[in-house]
Amino acid sequence: MRILVVGAGAVGGYFGARLVQAGRDVDFLVRPPRAELLRERGLNLRTVDGATERIPVRPVTADLLRPEYDLVVLAVKSYGLEGAVADLTPAMSPNTVVVPFLNGMRHLDVLVDRFGLDRVYGGVSMVMTRLGDSGEIIEVGKMGELVYGPVSRTPVLAPEQVHKALHGAAFTARTAEDIRQEMWDKWVFLASLGAATCLMRAPIGRVNRAPGGSEFSAAMFAEAMAVATAAGYPPGERIRALADRIIGDTERETSTSMYWDLTHDNPVEGDHIVGDLVARGRELGVPTPLLSLAHTHLSVYTAGRENPPATAPVTP
Repeated sequence: MRILVVGAGAVGGYFGARLVQAGRDVDFLVRPPRAELLRERGLNLRTVDGATERIPVRPVTADLLRPEYDLVVLAVKSYGLEGAVADLTPAMSPNTVVVPFLNGMRHLDVLVDRFGLDRVYGGVSMVMTRLGDSGEIIEVGKMGELVYGPVSRTPVLAPEQVHKALHGAAFTARTAEDIRQEMWDKWVFLASLGAATCLMRAPIGRVNRAPGGSEFSAAMFAEAMAVATAAGYPPGERIRALADRIIGDTERETSTSMYWDLTHDNPVEGDHIVGDLVARGRELGVPTPLLSLAHTHLSVYTAGRENPPATAPVTP
C-alpha cells in the first residue's frame, strides 16, 4: 500500500518516520526547501532518551504528485490546511482516502466538501514532539498513538486496510468505532488545556497553584464539555478522568503545542482549536465566557504577529 504523508513536522514527521522504519511505502509531501533538506540529511528524530535517529525518507513536491496513493495521512497545522488540500489533490484517485490528524473538527467539513464523504476518515493523534530549529523532530515525552475511523458507512478503503497500513510501527494504532466522539473528546481536552495555559501564559501546574487557578481551569473545561454535550458528543468518564489528572494538576509544568507556539512567537491555531469551539457554543446557545476571552487573547496575539506596530507608543 502506498502512503503519502502530508507534512514532515512534529506530527507527520514523527509518525511517518516510524512507518518508514517499519518498512511501509511512504512518501512525504513537503515544500521545496524542506524537500531539499530531507534529501540531504534525512529525517532526524531526537528521542526523549537523548539519542538521534537519522531516517532516510522520500520527499516529493506538489508538482510531482500523481493519483497513485492508497492512503493520504494529513498532518499539518490548521492554518496550513487550505494550502495542503490544494497541494495533495493530485494524489487523490477515486479509491484513495485521506486521514487527517488535525485538532478540532472544522477540517472534516473542508475535506468532505473537497473529496466526498466516502474518501475521508477522521483521526486523532497523541504525541509529545516539537520541531527543532534545524528541522529535526524532538521527542519531549513518551507518547505515540493514532486513532482513526471512517466518517461514512461506505469508505472506498475499508478500516481493516487502513489499520493494516498504520499498525505495527513503533506507536499504538487503533480503529475507532465512533471517530467523531474520539475527535470531540480530544478537542474538549486540548482546547481547555490550551486556552487556560495560553490565557494565563503559564503551564497548568503554575496556573492551578495561583489563587483561584484551580477554579479557573475547571471552569474552562466545564465550558468546553458543555459545548460538546450540546453538540451530541458528551465526554465520557475516560476524558473526564484525564482532565481531572492533567488539567487539575498542581505540580507538573504541562502545557500544549499552542502554548509553546505562543511563547516562541510562532503562529497559533487559535481559530481552529478555540475559536471554532466558541462559535459552535454560540450556535448551540451555550455560553463560553472564558473560552471567548482566550480566543480574543489569541486573536490579538495573531494580529500583532501579522501586523506589528512600527513603534511602541508609551503613555506617560
